Amino acid sequence: MTNQTYTLEEQLALIQRGTQEILSEDDLVAKLKLNRPLRIKAGFDPTAPDLHLGHTVLINKLKHFQDLGHEIYFLIGDYTAKIGDPSGKNSTRPPLTDEQIKANATTYAEQVFKILDKEKTRVVFNSEWFNDMSAADMIQLASQQTVSRMLERDDFSKRYASQTPISIHEFLYPLVQGYDSIALKADVELGGTDQTFNLLMGRTLQGRYGQEPQVCITVPILEGLDGVNKMSKSLGNYVAIYDAPGTMYQKILSMPDTLIHRYFEFLSFKPMEEVESLMADMEDGRNPQEIKRILAEELIERFHDADAAANAHKSAGNVLADGELPVDLPEVTLTLEEGQEALFITQVLNQAGLTKNSAAAKDMIKRNAVKVDGEVVDGGFSLTSGQTVVIQAGKKAYAKVTVG
Repeated sequence: MTNQTYTLEEQLALIQRGTQEILSEDDLVAKLKLNRPLRIKAGFDPTAPDLHLGHTVLINKLKHFQDLGHEIYFLIGDYTAKIGDPSGKNSTRPPLTDEQIKANATTYAEQVFKILDKEKTRVVFNSEWFNDMSAADMIQLASQQTVSRMLERDDFSKRYASQTPISIHEFLYPLVQGYDSIALKADVELGGTDQTFNLLMGRTLQGRYGQEPQVCITVPILEGLDGVNKMSKSLGNYVAIYDAPGTMYQKILSMPDTLIHRYFEFLSFKPMEEVESLMADMEDGRNPQEIKRILAEELIERFHDADAAANAHKSAGNVLADGELPVDLPEVTLTLEEGQEALFITQVLNQAGLTKNSAAAKDMIKRNAVKVDGEVVDGGFSLTSGQTVVIQAGKKAYAKVTVG
């Protein structure tokens, strides 16, 4: 039985959140009305070992289905990785070695269980059924589709029109991915918008192999921190789920305000009612940085822990709340010269590297921007041998200073 705490309408609302397309919604409703756990499939070729927030949009949708009581099949495409996914490619993608596949698959599994419940997730490898397929079986599978149908696929048609080579084995990729749905008897398959052709192939093949066709659900491609291009490591506009808490915090707070609603919809597990309330607060004048901070803390807690989320803003480079100290507080020891009894605060700031030069130090003191142990000091303040204090210069420069 599925989770009975959700009505059909509530299930639909959660599934629809952050989706691009459901093919078809009527079929999905019919399957949900069966009142049994549906078999939800998503395939991942282990082509890269590290995931970023863009990848998690799809995994979050799996989490939604899992919370509703459905069965999640996290498919590692170790067999298809040897073919090379042509999706979105203008050239043949080189296949991976067995060693690369094994290493990447292990890393994938570790990362997705930051989101999915490990005990309720079935991790499967498509080599389990394809390694037993004969050449005759593969030819029979290939007979299920025509070359003209394959060339309807956008990336294939563009490459064909530009006379860019298309290898025969690349035509097998959508068929092989589609057959995965037959092997798993999938009720629903999830994928990015660039996977629509492959998802529909599974739906078509299931019908030809006498199975109930799966529902295909696509999720959008998430924009990166630049607000324009899709999130990508190669473009440097990404947030990796293994980023250090302070780095993740800093990156999320740096995103354009225009992305706030979209990031909350796709990345947060807060109810949409709460999200819309936050958006309304922002419309009424609440500082967008406060809203981003809420998201940052939620994501850091998910991928690290609650303590990391509470302290991420204390990392170097972030502006701290008044009275807080950075976690990685640098320590500096200064030495008095022979005959010298004390160091004036301008000398301390300069020698400790808290300001660029003596002039900058004097300017900060004049602006009351220098604190020693939390108290504002003036130019007459000095430190003598044996003293240890925490000095703050401006909003970002901190040091624990000892005079020897």
